Formats: sequence, structure tokens, C-alpha cells
Amino acid sequence: MATAPVVETHPAPVAAVPAPHPRKGVLSHWRLYAAISPFYLLFLAFGLIPVGFSLYLSFHRWDGLGTMEYAGLSQYRYLLADSQFWSAIGNTVVIWALATFPMIFLAMVTAVMLNSAVRFKNVYRFAFFLPNVTSIVAVAIIFGSVFSTNFGLVNALLQAVGLDQVAWLNTPWGIKVAIATLMTWQWTGYNAIIFLAGLQTIPSELYEAARMDGAGPVQTFFRITLPLLRPVLLFVLVISTVTGLQSFSEPQVLLQTTDNNSSFAGGPGHAGQTMVLYFFQQTFDNNDFGYGAAVAWGIFLVVVLFSIVNWRLVQRRGEE
Repeated sequence: MATAPVVETHPAPVAAVPAPHPRKGVLSHWRLYAAISPFYLLFLAFGLIPVGFSLYLSFHRWDGLGTMEYAGLSQYRYLLADSQFWSAIGNTVVIWALATFPMIFLAMVTAVMLNSAVRFKNVYRFAFFLPNVTSIVAVAIIFGSVFSTNFGLVNALLQAVGLDQVAWLNTPWGIKVAIATLMTWQWTGYNAIIFLAGLQTIPSELYEAARMDGAGPVQTFFRITLPLLRPVLLFVLVISTVTGLQSFSEPQVLLQTTDNNSSFAGGPGHAGQTMVLYFFQQTFDNNDFGYGAAVAWGIFLVVVLFSIVNWRLVQRRGEE
């Protein structure tokens, strides 16, 4: 029986598929880019462009209306020799220290109490967070009445225990204490909620093991709670540094009636004039926009420096 001859067949050549053009791939997702573009457009218009213009402006003299005059580094040289600017830095640092460290302590204690509370947890959280969402202008007006020399609640309490009145809003240290107290009251609840979130991430098994080993509440706090809360503490400290060194509304509203020359003067003797208040005074009272921009960049460098120092201190203690 004859067999049919085998015919060799070769596979048909496969046409090479051209790789998609990168540009075509990007353009094919234009709807996604259009959806997220509003954020970047707003950030460009109200973020990057103003920041870049302020840096450009800091090298010029300008009153806001006339022609800009190039000044080079003279604005920054004058800033380094400006005693009022250094005084504003000192006021800001003192107010920040008086407000931040008591605030962190009170926030930590409040968070521990909220974490151990059994009933009405949500009510307590709302009550402690309420100061942070209250209008700072209204709060500053109330605190101005509380620290009033003749009719203030604080002086009434001092007289009740046999002490003399204190002119809180007319003396250098009184002004700083009043501003720091306002800031402490405003931010304690906010940071307590952050600490509370950190406490709730700590496994309960660690506390049970510590109790079985005979550790008391104080040992448990310093050997378990505080080390595990170090990242949260670092976050709170850095955020408190950034917000505290940029304080403006608190001293401006609290002290605007104590000095008739300027609402940005910071009270008698500029005792409550922070760095941002000094920036506003130079920019809007003196109409010196170029020097005001230089002051703004000086504030930025101070805030960055303090944030780095705080971060390094907390990290170093964590490594020890």
C-alpha cells in the first residue's frame, strides 16, 4: 500500500507587533490626569508661584505699587543685624517653650485617662477636641477678659488666695504667659486625640505581661507606653514646633488693644511680638514688601532648624 508523501510545511511568519508609543500611552490616560489636575493647578497657583515670587522679592526693594529696585543681599544683611527681628525670635521661642512642653504633658495625661475610661469615651473625646475647632479670634477675646488686670478671672483667683494682682497684658512675662496659656488650652485636646490613637495600637498583652511580672503603673508607663509612643511623640513635637513658631492670631488678637501704634506690635515693649507678627508689621505697616519677604524666609529657616533639632533629640533618646 503506497503512502502519501509527507509535505513539509513551514509556519507562517508572525508579523511583529509594534511597541506602543510612550506618548500615546500617556495621552490615553488623559482623563485620569484631568481628574487630578485641579490640585496641582491650585498648588502651582497658590503654592509654588507665590513661594518663588517671595524669594525673588526678597532681593528687591518694593513698596507694593512702585517699581522694584534690585537690592541683592542687602535685605538679608540688614536682617541679620536687625535687633527687633532677633527680639521677635526670642519672644517666639519663649512662648513656644512655655506652651509646648506643658501642652505635651497634659495631652499625654489626658490620652492615658481617655484610654482607661470605660463610659462616655466619645463624649470626652469631643469635649477635649472642641477647643481646636473653636474660632481663635473668639477664644483670644475671651482670654483677654480672663487675663484682664482689673476684672480678669485670674486676678480674682489670685486675690481670693491673698496675692496681689498681676498686669498680665502689660508686663513682658505676663504677656508671654497669657499667650502660652491660650495656645496650651487650644492644642492640648488635639494632641491628646493623637496620643490616644497611638495608645490604642499598643498590644494589651504587653501590659498583661508587665502586671504578671509585678510592674506598677509608673514602671509600665516608662518602660512600655513611652518607648512605643516615641514615633507619635516625635510627630506631635515637630507639628507643635511648626505651629508654635508661626503663632500669629493668638498674640495679634489678644494684644491688639494694648498698643495704639500697630496691631502687630505685640503689646507694650513688643514683648508679645512673634516672628510672624514682625513680618506683618514690616510688610503691611511699613509697606516694605521686599524686606518682609526676607523676614518670611528667615522665619522659614528658623522653623526648619528647630524642627531638625527636636527630631534629632527625640531620635537620639530613642537610640539610647
